[in-house]
Amino acid sequence: MTPSLFGAAHPFPHVAGLEFRPLVPEDVDSWLALVKRIAAFEEAPWHAQRSELEAVVTDSLNPAVSNTLGGVDADGVLRVYGAVAKSPDGDKSDIWGGVDPLWRRRGVGAAVLLWQERQAAARFAADGARVAKVRLHVEENNAGARALLSVAGYSVVRYYAAMQRSLERIPAVPMPAGITIVALTAELSDAVRCAHNEAFADHWGSEPRSPERWAVQMRHELMRLDLSTAAVDDATGEVAAYQLATVDPAAAVEFGAGEGYTELLGVRRAWRGRGLAPAMLADAMRRFAAAGLGCAGLDVDTENPSGALGLYERMGYLPVRRSMVWDKVLHDAPSISA
Repeated sequence: MTPSLFGAAHPFPHVAGLEFRPLVPEDVDSWLALVKRIAAFEEAPWHAQRSELEAVVTDSLNPAVSNTLGGVDADGVLRVYGAVAKSPDGDKSDIWGGVDPLWRRRGVGAAVLLWQERQAAARFAADGARVAKVRLHVEENNAGARALLSVAGYSVVRYYAAMQRSLERIPAVPMPAGITIVALTAELSDAVRCAHNEAFADHWGSEPRSPERWAVQMRHELMRLDLSTAAVDDATGEVAAYQLATVDPAAAVEFGAGEGYTELLGVRRAWRGRGLAPAMLADAMRRFAAAGLGCAGLDVDTENPSGALGLYERMGYLPVRRSMVWDKVLHDAPSISA
């Protein structure tokens, strides 16, 4: 795939006191430090880890040279970052970024957002599309981000609820006959990836996970293979469902004994309607409890048509916070990218 297919990089913003350039692997340490400063200031429930940042600067589908920017001050300190990503056949471009708390209220965030929109539009234009759509996720309590997006013409299109439940009185949910739950291993990883792509093919906003992107998931610092599982059909040996779990040591301070978080839960279409999802969740809770954790957590699209929200409520999960998905349609992508 030639670089021209990604669209030429749009000129970087001009902000007094900052020099902009693409992010490179050597920036990861300073980038992670900036991410942590922003998360602490915003009291964010989570932040990107080193492996995720490393993946961005080495992403072959979204080359960092044209899809990232970092702004450094006169002392060489990274103060702002922005990134753009788009799947080859995707109908939206994901964008994300952040500004150092000391550099806010100077128009930096708005300048980076405009660059991201123009770069996203260039990506769509390179694909021959005349309409581009950009999307980003924001925690509901992030008032600054909400204000910026509202002024920039974005609209909330979805809400996600973070849910938790204690690990006392775990529901007794039997595993369907003919299905065995096994620990997730490296040998099962690609089969689980394929199962995930099939299970989420009908989920709003979901795109297939490439082997490259899945590898990032599997080597994530918070990933716990010992608490992650696959449900295998005894007759065929196929992966029918899966549950991927993470544990954030930093969250243990907030949640006392710690939280076992179900990062991904999916059931393939041929095995739906047999009670696999609640059985997988109950099994995960038992594993979390055995690991000394105090609660189970997950996130859910509140408008998920599969009834996931109702399932989690019946399993004892309660909402604790919300995040928002914001979209903006950029009409006439070729002219925007000019």
